[in-house]
Amino acid sequence: MHPTIEQMLSSYPTTNVYDKKNAIKEILQEIILCGLSRAGFFRTAAFYGGTALRIFYGLDRFSEDLDFSLQQRDEMFHLPDYFPQLEAELRAYGFSFRAETKEKSRSSDIHSAFLKGGTREHVLLLNPEGSAVLSISPNEQIKIKFEVDTNPPDDAVIETRYRLLPIPYEVTLYDASSLFAGKIHAVLCRAWKSRVKGRDLYDYVFYRSRSTPVNLAHLTARLRQSGFLAEDEILTDAELEKKLCEKFFSIDYEQAKNDVLPFIKNPAVLDVWKADFFCAITKGLTSQP
Repeated sequence: MHPTIEQMLSSYPTTNVYDKKNAIKEILQEIILCGLSRAGFFRTAAFYGGTALRIFYGLDRFSEDLDFSLQQRDEMFHLPDYFPQLEAELRAYGFSFRAETKEKSRSSDIHSAFLKGGTREHVLLLNPEGSAVLSISPNEQIKIKFEVDTNPPDDAVIETRYRLLPIPYEVTLYDASSLFAGKIHAVLCRAWKSRVKGRDLYDYVFYRSRSTPVNLAHLTARLRQSGFLAEDEILTDAELEKKLCEKFFSIDYEQAKNDVLPFIKNPAVLDVWKADFFCAITKGLTSQP
């Protein structure tokens, strides 16, 4: 095992195969970020979403995907340009993954790709003496999905943060208030009938527990781009609170809990989930000054 990977792995308590798989995925996410940084990706793009919140703000749940946004619209952006650098970066640490684009049935501003590699061989790489690897199918794959929004909504605030492993590197990402705006957009818009991602609700609680203000200008731009808000409609703090509470009373909370359970360590934190709880913690929500 590469000594840097051994150092990174030491921070993960891995008591079962599920923990080992998640540890591999989180380490891979950091190597991908490092590879993108070294390839100059963050000169034109920014990191956002749940994994950004976990890595840079301490969110205590596993997040599967890597979400990015260009800083300016670019119809000519070509995600596969970065694949050779990513694959080379992973090989340097002993990982064997290939990158491939995800083909979509319709035109989209979101460019998607996967990094794929064998689960068994990589669990063995990190734990060669482990017998639990025998329970993993030889055909099972680890998949790391990453997406890039090539038509970003306006008014996000960008900042630069640094990481030390696998080597020191820098990442451009949305600040906390802009990340919160993206999460509120997901709570309001990413649903089918009463189904929502419980992960979005979990993250919403995380932001509110830290009294994070929301970047209202960026949220307004996102909601207008999605057609949720009319171009001439003004979104105030009070109106946002009203829209959120209306949403909270439409949610199937048992379904939402089932969605998030595989990603968290302590299911007891979900016991209070109901509309009254979410409306109560939404009171006093403020926008970024």
